[in-house]
Amino acid sequence: MGKDKNRFFVVWKGIKPGIYESWQECQEHIRGYPNARYKGFKTYEGAKKAYEEGYENYWGNKGFFESTLTKEELKKIGSPIANSISVDAGFSSSSIEMEYKGVKTDTKEVLFKKGPFKNATNNIGEFLAIVHALAYLKERNSTIPIYSDSLYAIKWVKNRKHQSHLERTPSTEYIWTLLQRAELWLRSNTYPNKILKWQTKAWGENPADFGRK
Repeated sequence: MGKDKNRFFVVWKGIKPGIYESWQECQEHIRGYPNARYKGFKTYEGAKKAYEEGYENYWGNKGFFESTLTKEELKKIGSPIANSISVDAGFSSSSIEMEYKGVKTDTKEVLFKKGPFKNATNNIGEFLAIVHALAYLKERNSTIPIYSDSLYAIKWVKNRKHQSHLERTPSTEYIWTLLQRAELWLRSNTYPNKILKWQTKAWGENPADFGRK
């Protein structure tokens, strides 16, 4: 995002924590630092307040994210459930590859990661990620919820059937095998876990996001 939107940058965890007045300077203190915590703000007052309060109060906001929703809308949506799994898929247009993963929502610890898969769409990855999370939690007798930012994938799981238009060819046969396995699992198993929509406009990017924007 451009300087005209965010003029001050907070680095809570980085090479040198502080408040910086340019994105370039902020980058110098987060580049290569594991699990850096930073965020952009429009005003110094907002940045100073956030720096003093700590990143925990802004953990759902990835990087520069600032919600455009009103306080009333944010209050209605509430906060994400920390004890949960978040899943997401990433697609590379250059290599035509998809991969997906599931992480702990509160810490972003990677619980599983699969791929890359050739000739698979992002929607397929989102669908497979949810089913993988369901199977992962069932094996551990866990009832915690799952977050996904894909309404398509959530609907496919609910209907226990994918609606991908991916053509079935020798090059996509493995992907079709994965889809069929996922459908079979859904038809053969029950689960108590809620599958919830990740509210990106309120909370920022999904914690499992691959950062390919």
